Amino acid sequence: MLEDIIAYISNLSPFWVYMTLFFFSFIENVFPPSPSDVVVIFGASLISGGDQNIGFIPVLLITSLGSSAGFMLMYYVGMTLGEKAIRHKKLKFISPESIAKTDEWFKKYGYKLIVFNRFMPGTRSVISFFAGFSELDAKKTFIYSTISAFAWNAIIIWLGVLLGNNIEAIDKYLSIYSNAVIGLTLLVVLVILVRQILLKKKRQKSEVL
Repeated sequence: MLEDIIAYISNLSPFWVYMTLFFFSFIENVFPPSPSDVVVIFGASLISGGDQNIGFIPVLLITSLGSSAGFMLMYYVGMTLGEKAIRHKKLKFISPESIAKTDEWFKKYGYKLIVFNRFMPGTRSVISFFAGFSELDAKKTFIYSTISAFAWNAIIIWLGVLLGNNIEAIDKYLSIYSNAVIGLTLLVVLVILVRQILLKKKRQKSEVL
């Protein structure tokens, strides 16, 4: 499927290349399995190796706009539907206490997460949803998500220019990065959980004494 998408992009005019890159950058926030990063990197390879006259700045602007638009869509989904889902107990696998803690934690650290959301594969749509659910300021959310999108897209577009249309190399580097980030994220979560458990036990002991 990915090869078909790339072959399709290779034969498009510059306008439709930009529109395709916008679409994949946008849809990733709504449908996380979308191979948007690989498609963007390949689209960037056309800057140096294609005949479509694709420019670095237009690709950066288009993909960043798509990323921010998709992020804000999920933000508004979280803001408008998140409360209803909880009220009607649609999120049965999450306890009200957990939701309350997540909401409190997100209001405290949410903007920092938004700044780094593009560098955290697999969590982008979750972060955007909870940003809306926690009712973070829409203007700040848009600004921080756009900064994150520009920073990440600049890196992967530059990578695309360097690697060209070497799909295997692109997929390899992205897989290594994704696995490393996921592993680091799990480690951080584990450390936080262990710390919370130890603090809870310490408080219980002090109460007994």
